[in-house]
Amino acid sequence: MRWVGPTVVVAALLVPLIPAGGYQQYVVQVATFVLINAAAALAWDIQARTGQLSLAPAAFFGLGAYAYTMAALRGVPLPVAFLLGPLVAGAVSLGLGVVTLRLHGLYFAIATLAFAEVVKVIFKELPLDLTGGAVGLTAPPLLGGHQTGLYYLGLCVLLLVVAASLAIRHSRLHYAFTAIRQGELTARVLGVPVVRTKLLAFALSAALTGMVGAYATSRLFFVIPEDTFGIGLSVTALATAIFGGVYTTAGPVLGAIILRSLEEGLRLVLREGYLAVYGVILMLVILYLPGGLVSLWNRRSRDAAGGD
Repeated sequence: MRWVGPTVVVAALLVPLIPAGGYQQYVVQVATFVLINAAAALAWDIQARTGQLSLAPAAFFGLGAYAYTMAALRGVPLPVAFLLGPLVAGAVSLGLGVVTLRLHGLYFAIATLAFAEVVKVIFKELPLDLTGGAVGLTAPPLLGGHQTGLYYLGLCVLLLVVAASLAIRHSRLHYAFTAIRQGELTARVLGVPVVRTKLLAFALSAALTGMVGAYATSRLFFVIPEDTFGIGLSVTALATAIFGGVYTTAGPVLGAIILRSLEEGLRLVLREGYLAVYGVILMLVILYLPGGLVSLWNRRSRDAAGGD
């Protein structure tokens, strides 16, 4: 099924050319948010492959967003400011990872959640001329704010995250991540440097999430602590990856395409209470399809191979 990936990329390239009449901008806007959700979910999934449940994506997303905005507002060229997003998020994650990655399970999840909340409070309380306080800042748009150009930039961001995921999948890191997830003691017996490998996964995931944050901010044109560091982003990334299928490259991307499209479709049909229906569908898939949507594809492929 090697044709699936190129087909999806070609379809994504053609989205701005869809003849949607007066809904053209709306279609491109929804597609852009699909790209953002997919990139954030896949970046979260990369660190999850070591078995750690991080609730800090919102913190790294926000750090990337603020790094871009604060640098751009102080005259730093926009491409350089954009690169500061992943650099700042990755650097901060190294410090956090050194302290927290020896924790396991619920303790690690709580520590990362607390970190995200602390960062949010800090950015709200810093001087107004630095972060804008609770009101936030207006972010300079990349590419002059051109919607189609920003859509294609978002596609490049997603493809970069996909490339990182595939590179890991086809390297020894994939086996190291899997061994750690199966059991740290076993991984150590196999010669895997557990803490160092988890730190690498954590920092790479954070840097990619910071890049997504910088991009999203250049598309949304503002940053506000309450929204930019909101726990909702972490939960969305986690739910999207689980819905599509964790520990895979296709799963989070597929999950973002379906969930975001489903949400927009339900919003148009059921203006009141659409989130309740959306939540029930999400819950049913997670409950009755633990491997996510990609498990249906894998099952079908195995059946076809058996039939042959």
